[in-house]
Amino acid sequence: MRNVVFGILVVFFALLSCRSEEDDIQKIDQILNIYMKNSLGRDLFHKKKDTSYFTYVMNDVLGDKDNAPVSSSLKMNPDSTFYIEYIAGAKRIGIDTLDPDNKIYHSVITVSLRKAVNNVAIDTIEEKLEIQYRLTPSVFEVSKVFYNDTLRFTKQPGVSNVVTIVK
Repeated sequence: MRNVVFGILVVFFALLSCRSEEDDIQKIDQILNIYMKNSLGRDLFHKKKDTSYFTYVMNDVLGDKDNAPVSSSLKMNPDSTFYIEYIAGAKRIGIDTLDPDNKIYHSVITVSLRKAVNNVAIDTIEEKLEIQYRLTPSVFEVSKVFYNDTLRFTKQPGVSNVVTIVK
């Protein structure tokens, strides 16, 4: 008798798992690649002999604490160009959440750039990175990126989220 009940339950759950969902799957597109170059087009994260380069630290301005580091990683393209890959981690605050089908959120991050010559730190500058996100029933994506209050990126359908900052 137990085997019959167990068998009926297995068949019931198998049929239940086969039902189709009418809800669409939401696409998530929040990876942001940030390149930093000088006015000559040289990669500022590439450590070259006897030249200046930058290291960086990212801190969440809207975070719960004054010191709220944001995780990111320094990656390299096949052509040896370095970039910051930011996926998530900073707190998002709603700036337009009235329309349930089109909500806008933003994160504000301080980017501390440490300039060095011959591996000796000579200067640290702090700059502001604001990332705006758009949330609809079908997508959650980076929509705009501001660097020092200047619009540097606007999302285009089907295009990667790549921002190039010229220093």
